[in-house]
Amino acid sequence: MIPARAFTPHAMQSPAEDHDTFEDGHVSKTQRKNEMNALQALGVELVKLSREHLKKMDLPERLFLELLEAQRLTANGAIRRQMQFIGKLMRGVDADPILEKLAAIRGESATVKAEFHALERWRERLLADDAAFTEWQSLHPEADTQQMRQLIRNARREATENKPPKSSRELFRLLRETTG
Repeated sequence: MIPARAFTPHAMQSPAEDHDTFEDGHVSKTQRKNEMNALQALGVELVKLSREHLKKMDLPERLFLELLEAQRLTANGAIRRQMQFIGKLMRGVDADPILEKLAAIRGESATVKAEFHALERWRERLLADDAAFTEWQSLHPEADTQQMRQLIRNARREATENKPPKSSRELFRLLRETTG
């Protein structure tokens, strides 16, 4: 189970400072309720994700289907009941891997940020130096070289003419698709 401290402002508390856990390991009703609310809040965040992102989360099939059902519902009462049910299903799931993948989707994980910056550096190198293209091609032989050359050429032209960087953005997307 995921501790409620992962979702609440009390995340800075150490377990010794936690007033809801007793010395014998008994967890108070308040602590259990906070944990359930945290899992339900995690469920709300999952419902907001697209179907493709949910597939990448490697969720249990029942939970995945119930999340899709919650996305389909429109009546407030039905949505509330569905969210409570999702919170109940979340009790049987290890939430830590879900939180990590959710952070990666949001771009909050250090790995995702590092990959993003590495791709930005590659794009800058490709636009500045023709030798970088040869290096990229040797590292990624599956890349669409014709499309990359065209995008590089168009991005350079757009930069000299002070036009919006449309081709530069498309080049970044192509680099991300090639590495992803």
